[in-house]
Amino acid sequence: MFMRQIVIAGPTASGKTELALALAKQLHTVIISADSRQVYQGLTVGTAKPRGTWQDGRYLVEGVPYYLVDFLSPQARFDAAAFCTRAQSIVQNNPQKPCIFAGGTGMYLHAYFVGMDHLPPANPALRAELTAFAAAQGKQALHARLAQKDPVSAAQIPAGNIQRVMRALEICLLAGQPASALKSGAFFGQFPNDKALLVYLNWDKELLNKRIERRTRTMLQPMAQETRALLAAGAAADCPALKSLGYPQILQYINGQISQEDAFEKIVILTRQYAKRQRTWFNRYQNALKINLTAPADFDVAMLTEQIITAYGKK
Repeated sequence: MFMRQIVIAGPTASGKTELALALAKQLHTVIISADSRQVYQGLTVGTAKPRGTWQDGRYLVEGVPYYLVDFLSPQARFDAAAFCTRAQSIVQNNPQKPCIFAGGTGMYLHAYFVGMDHLPPANPALRAELTAFAAAQGKQALHARLAQKDPVSAAQIPAGNIQRVMRALEICLLAGQPASALKSGAFFGQFPNDKALLVYLNWDKELLNKRIERRTRTMLQPMAQETRALLAAGAAADCPALKSLGYPQILQYINGQISQEDAFEKIVILTRQYAKRQRTWFNRYQNALKINLTAPADFDVAMLTEQIITAYGKK
């Protein structure tokens, strides 16, 4: 029987890391990153990875052990199943205090705390084939292939969402049956309060947009520098790490295809769209402790930390 955990969730640029660090210091515990891109080595600025140092096999941020960041090669792939396996091991090794999960990759958190269907893992060769097909024939043609194999999934996934279309088709081809037939309904489950206190940072949309713009402006040149460094170290331009949000636009910028201002504007738009998808995802959990932030002063870390500790203790 493991201790009830704490989850700090919210859209990108909402202050999850800062709050998680303050909470970890108060509770003398560890943090588990639930961010699908902070896992990569060399990918720091654009992923807002907390800056730390490796000591005795642990990544320490302000003295706090911060797990599942900065350990994976840019060429490697990481998914929800791998996250669950590693997170479970960390929790087992820290049974005396609640671990703090912090991040905005909703799929990872859902898979760990709610559960997900056991589906075939991504197949790089098949994914490359489907990517080439989509590039040559177009998104509609890829969607049509899915409709032939799995009309139920095709009806649920718009042709424009090429990653979901590709994944559903990949499952069909690998499993030999429709992806829709393999789904148990776990995807739609509620967050279990007995396993964790889910804290959601609910920023006013316009305030969050301003935070996104400010952060993007400050990280643009450092992102370009670390992208050049990754390429110089041998990372391929199309490796998994450099497909992270913002990096394809940085690649276009450093290759002279677009201007710095164009890169900034594109990254801001993409980040806003990502934040919208995150808000949609986390709105499914009706039992979350939703912290409404309608003014910059509302993000008072000391006050929020006490509020979370109090709410945690009431269970």
